[in-house]
Amino acid sequence: MKHLIDPTDLSVSEISEIIALAEDIIAHRERYSEACRGKKLATLFYEPSTRTRLSFTAAMMELGGNVIGFADAKSSSVSKGETVQDTVRVINCFADIIAMRHKVEGAPLAATEVSRTPIINAGDGSHSHPTQTMTDLLTIKRELGTLNNLTIGLVGDLKYGRTVHSLIKAMTRYEGTKFVLIAPPELALPDYIKHDVCDRYGVEYRESSDIESVIGDVDILYMTRVQQERFTDLEEYERVKDCFVLDAAKMRGAKEHMAVLHPLPRVNEIAIDVDADPRAAYFRQVENGKFVRMALILKLLEWQEDAERKFDHGGKDLGCKCPNPLCISNLEPVRPRFDKADDVVRCVYCESKAE
Repeated sequence: MKHLIDPTDLSVSEISEIIALAEDIIAHRERYSEACRGKKLATLFYEPSTRTRLSFTAAMMELGGNVIGFADAKSSSVSKGETVQDTVRVINCFADIIAMRHKVEGAPLAATEVSRTPIINAGDGSHSHPTQTMTDLLTIKRELGTLNNLTIGLVGDLKYGRTVHSLIKAMTRYEGTKFVLIAPPELALPDYIKHDVCDRYGVEYRESSDIESVIGDVDILYMTRVQQERFTDLEEYERVKDCFVLDAAKMRGAKEHMAVLHPLPRVNEIAIDVDADPRAAYFRQVENGKFVRMALILKLLEWQEDAERKFDHGGKDLGCKCPNPLCISNLEPVRPRFDKADDVVRCVYCESKAE
């Protein structure tokens, strides 16, 4: 079974296949209007979403398929105490493929342990968001023509921003990638991403305390909002929420062909006066998300029949406990899974360093 839980579940060649298919769908949409006729996508959204949920729905409908599921966990049996794995066992009876968003980190991975159909992680807590990453990669390719030799500025919430974590993991595999990390200390990129991802793969990065001093160096400026829902301390949120705001004045220092991306929704981190700038790609990015999800649905259904394509996040019970209170391993009865590398033990579900 092939699932998509993390961007690294896809090889670079598989990413290229999906992007090429998405570009063909864009050019020849009529060819794909019946490609999923008779198929059903289940959207299991335990956490609020507008773009991602509707993008999956639109993608399956444009492929000629049907969509079932829920947009609010309160309207499902989870309100009665049903576990993620039991929900997936039930949905397997009705759907051919599942897209899941969950506030608990590792929930989609736990779902793969029992699922007979492909699982797509549509965002799990502050951990990962691989379909947003595929959207970002398609957008970068369409805006700049390449995924190689790019300097990417990541702005705002780098600590809790799952889209940032996923994009870094994906882009480290492309030649000449560099990152500029632009965030207040309270929202700095987690060490496990800096060291276990960037350092391990020899990807250059530097940190900055403001946008103006680095905007002229980047090819992509990836803006993120400060996510109030990820904070347990509201005073901390108030201190950092307005730290980095992009406006038309700052854009004057950017390259002529730089592109501004944002996973959305925005709050006030991109001023409205940036919207008219041709380098503002974030609304084009939204539409790209639909096309890349169409391609991903088609590919996962195709790969489901290919026994050579493996899915294995590894891990075993090492007698450890995950320290993350929002990890699925601490909230539901799933088997503990840990990996050990360089004497560091990490939870497979959420990548937290084990106690």
